[in-house]
Amino acid sequence: MTLHLDTCDGRRYQLPVLLRWDLELTGAVPCDSLRAVCLYDGEMAQVLPRAVRFTAAWDGEVMLRGVVDAYEITLSGQGLLATVEGRGMAALLLDNESEALSYERAPLSDILANHVSPYGIQTQVRQDVSGSGYAVASGSSQWRALQGFTNRFGGFDPYFTREGTLVAGPLWGSGRQIRVDDQTPLLSLRQREQRYGVISQVLIQDKVQHVSHQVVNEAFTAAGGQRRHVLYMPRSTPDARRYTGEYQIAQSALEQLEIDLELPFPFAALPGDRAELSLTRLNLTGSYEVVRSRSRMDGDGAVTLLTVSRR
Repeated sequence: MTLHLDTCDGRRYQLPVLLRWDLELTGAVPCDSLRAVCLYDGEMAQVLPRAVRFTAAWDGEVMLRGVVDAYEITLSGQGLLATVEGRGMAALLLDNESEALSYERAPLSDILANHVSPYGIQTQVRQDVSGSGYAVASGSSQWRALQGFTNRFGGFDPYFTREGTLVAGPLWGSGRQIRVDDQTPLLSLRQREQRYGVISQVLIQDKVQHVSHQVVNEAFTAAGGQRRHVLYMPRSTPDARRYTGEYQIAQSALEQLEIDLELPFPFAALPGDRAELSLTRLNLTGSYEVVRSRSRMDGDGAVTLLTVSRR
C-alpha cells in the first residue's frame, strides 16, 4: 500500500513504507475510512499540518481518495511513528449543513449544483431523476439533502467511488463475484440476525389535513415482529406518506441479517460485489451483497473482513 498526501499549498508527498494500515470501504455512509502508520521523518513537520487530501493505492490501483481528518506523532519502544487518519469524500457532504430549502420542482442537476458541486466533488449521473414538492429541513447535512432526494424520487442512494467521484445511481461494485465454500481458507465467520430495530409498522399522521396512512412490513409482522413507529407529517401528500413509511421500514431492515467473513488476503471484494456462499457445515448458502469491505495489514500479514447481507 502506498499513501500520498496533498497539502493546502499544492504540494504532494508520499509517506514512507507503511508499517500497518486499516482501510474500510462502504461507498456511502458510514464513511469510507483509512488509518495508516509509518516511520516519522523531519520533512513531515512541514507536510502533516497542511495535509488536506490523501490517495491510498494498492499495486498502482487507487483504493481510496479522501479527506485527511487527523494525524499524530508518537514516540515509544517502537520508535518515532506518524499516524494519518482520513475518510472518503462523502465526509465533505456529511460535515457540512444545508440551508432549509424548498423545491417546487427540481431536476437532479439542481440538487447536485446546490448540495455537492460547491465542495469540488466530481459527479457522474447514471440514473437521472427529478421531483416536485421536495424540502430540505434545517440542520440537514448536504449528504442527507442529496440522499433524501434520490431515494424519494429514484429509489436509490448515491455512492462514492474509490477515486472520490459521486455517482447518482444504485451502488455497483467492481463487477466481481466471489465464491466462499468449504474449501475457502476462511480465518473466521460470524452470522448475526437481529430483530431489534426492525420496524413492523409505520403510522403516518397529518393532523393538519386530518388524514393518516399505515405502512406494514408484511414479512416481519408474519414472523411475529412488533415494533410500531408513529410519524407526523403536516400537509403531506399520499405519495410522500407512502414513501416515508416504506423508506423507514426498508432502512430499519438493512442490518437485520449480516455475515462477517475474514479472508487471508487484502481487497477480496468491494461494496456492491456479490458473494456466493456455499458452506454446508453451517447450512449457509445463497447470494449476498458485500456492504462493507475492510482490509488491513500489520505484523501478522494482510486480511480482508467482508460484511455481506441480503439486499
